[in-house]
Amino acid sequence: MDPQRRAGRAPDGDAERLPPPAEFQAGLDALATVRARREIQLEHIPAPQRLAPWSHAIGARVAEPVGDGSGEDDLEIASGRFIVLFDPAGHEAWDGTTRCVGYVSAVTDETMVDDQMFSEVAWSWLVEALVDHGADHHSLGGTVTRTASTRFGDIAGPEHSVDVEIRASWTAADTDLDRHLGAWLEVLGNAAGLPPPGVHLLGQGRAPGGSTS
Repeated sequence: MDPQRRAGRAPDGDAERLPPPAEFQAGLDALATVRARREIQLEHIPAPQRLAPWSHAIGARVAEPVGDGSGEDDLEIASGRFIVLFDPAGHEAWDGTTRCVGYVSAVTDETMVDDQMFSEVAWSWLVEALVDHGADHHSLGGTVTRTASTRFGDIAGPEHSVDVEIRASWTAADTDLDRHLGAWLEVLGNAAGLPPPGVHLLGQGRAPGGSTS
């Protein structure tokens, strides 16, 4: 993440960008220190313009190398967005000034769509990651959705596939947003079936939940 990159929107849609509030800037500075694991590609994306006076957004994707290694034919197995909304006046629904919004979409194992515990397990990834990363937060809520698809006719992709989507939001109780982003990236890695950071397993395929098969 480039520490010189700054995102946000001036209140009331001012034509000229105003300096961010100190609290929001401190959160951006913390985000700029985050380095994702090598399997995850991060990029700055346009932030929502109407949800809060100030906002910042980061996109991420996980892909499996395919073809000549150029990246053009890589198979995307997971993607997501991490958005920070900031209202210096406070927001009653958030019970705070800073709201983190996370979205993850990933291709998962076909048998998992019938596992009634899978949604609970996927949600626990986020709950546990926030605690493990020391991300001080409250007012956490969200959904886990599993979708099974069958393709017919001339449509690229596997005939059968199962996707999982995790949507969540929570209020950050501090400006250490690097901890919150780190937790979200851990959830993305779990959804993509990545092994623990630093572990490289040879000759084994991907499976959901960070395990291998």
